[in-house]
Amino acid sequence: MDIFSDEHMYRDLFLQAILILITIFMFLYMYNIPQKYLSNLRLRNRSNIQSKKHFVQGAQLLSQAKSAASAKQHSASAQSSSSLAKLAEEQADLAISLDSSDAASYILKALALDMQGMKTSALDSIDVALSPPAVKSLSEDERAEAFFKRAQLRSTAPGGVSRRVDSVIEDLNECVRLKGDNVKAYCLLGDCYEKKGMKIEAKLAYLDALRVQPDFGPATEAIDRLNSES
Repeated sequence: MDIFSDEHMYRDLFLQAILILITIFMFLYMYNIPQKYLSNLRLRNRSNIQSKKHFVQGAQLLSQAKSAASAKQHSASAQSSSSLAKLAEEQADLAISLDSSDAASYILKALALDMQGMKTSALDSIDVALSPPAVKSLSEDERAEAFFKRAQLRSTAPGGVSRRVDSVIEDLNECVRLKGDNVKAYCLLGDCYEKKGMKIEAKLAYLDALRVQPDFGPATEAIDRLNSES
């Protein structure tokens, strides 16, 4: 008798659970929640696609700006480079407005601003790229490149590297920690250490540069100079 009683109890509990689930689904359906969720998902996907489209257009414009800058013997080429960089910045802003969590768009904007000579604004943009939540969208290699670019911007921004040497060193160390094959990062790191009077650390950085690229002239010259001074 007890066995039948237990079976009856379990059956009642199962039926109650089914009724509760049916009630929940009816509630969701009545208030259009599944449709709203799918609509929001479609809108997000559409925004992401549009954001990527603006990013690609901006990257193409930036590439054209760099090509124009490399041929700026004529003032017209320099003006064209600046105009193209401005257009790239505008495309980056459009991409950011559609997807503010993608660090690549902030980096694109920083590069475009840098080409226009707007170092401080470029730094602000790359700071956002390297801060949560945007930084989560970057791979390790991409973060390494972003840290290197920020170090370059900090070293050439108004006031120069002497005011920001510690933060530049911090960025460069993070860059080579994430991706240890950037010969220019090691050389800039060595230069920063020299500015702080840390000649041993500077020499080690230059040696790391030569480990990556044994025939890299600037690193060889720097080591020869340090050796002659000692």
